[in-house]
Amino acid sequence: MPAPAPSPIEPRSDRSRTTARTALIWLGTAAAIWLAWQLAQALLLIFAGLVVAAGLRSAEELLRRVLKVPHALRLAIIVVVLFGLIFGFIAFAGITLAAQAQQLTATVAVQLAHLTDQARGLGIVIEPGRSVLARMPALLDGHFEQVAAFVGSAVGGLGALLFAITFGIYVAADPRLYERGLEWLTPVARRGEMHAALAEMAHMLRRWVAGRLLTMAIEGSFIFIGLSIVGVPLAGLLALVSGLLAFIPNVGAMISGALIVAVGFSVGPSAGFWAIGIYLAVQLAEGNVLTPLIEKRAVDLAPAAVLAAQLLFGILFGILGVALADPIVALAKVALERRDRAPPAPSS
Repeated sequence: MPAPAPSPIEPRSDRSRTTARTALIWLGTAAAIWLAWQLAQALLLIFAGLVVAAGLRSAEELLRRVLKVPHALRLAIIVVVLFGLIFGFIAFAGITLAAQAQQLTATVAVQLAHLTDQARGLGIVIEPGRSVLARMPALLDGHFEQVAAFVGSAVGGLGALLFAITFGIYVAADPRLYERGLEWLTPVARRGEMHAALAEMAHMLRRWVAGRLLTMAIEGSFIFIGLSIVGVPLAGLLALVSGLLAFIPNVGAMISGALIVAVGFSVGPSAGFWAIGIYLAVQLAEGNVLTPLIEKRAVDLAPAAVLAAQLLFGILFGILGVALADPIVALAKVALERRDRAPPAPSS
């Protein structure tokens, strides 16, 4: 009986089949890269959730040393403390601003009057009898879209933070569930290696989070002590904000520095220059001594590689990329080191 005729679209030779298979692999790889690029912000947000999970796991492990209760109860205590800190920060910020609002308003009014006199001395005429608040509608006229975009960005940022925290809580509650899922997607012969790699990456991520939290706490404490000594208002609030923004390398320091200097000069030139000196001293100590020592001990990252990663991720993905560049480099380092330590594949 004669063999059936091949399909018109069926490769007629082994070479054609190999070429078609190779082309499909390259097309699939290109499609995966394109899809990852399109979903970059979502993937970074998921990774931020993993960082939150690592922090929760680190805190839960510390609590386990002093509190012998089930894992779920320890995690619940950590989550309650976390949300208590968040709402406490919001309440403290509101109370502090309300308590010193009158003082800051008067100080700002004096500064504005001083600037107005200097402007008049330079020949710049400012319409008398109208305050900034009275002219606010005219100033905002035509800028409603920009204000709406800013409000939308703020709401989106809060939503992203809530998602990262919620995602992190789910992962920290049962990390083995997700590890088993990744291992299930791995070929059977490599599942043991995948399990070891995930355990090493999780350990590295927990160490990085612990080191960064320690850096944030020390920087915030130094800022509070320095600003309190020289009499800059809102020292506690500025210290909290500086400590939180220290999570974002470089960019966070610039934002907190601008806030500290602005509040310092709102009191007077002397307090402003003292604020600049305190900010520079803390940043020099943190950048040249504290952070290198902590990160060297925690994750052993090369400073130049970290700085380059922050620059590239910041250009590609914005402030979220800058914030997550360090842990991504740390995990990449673990993966590359494991590849170097892996035994060569057996030859067929």
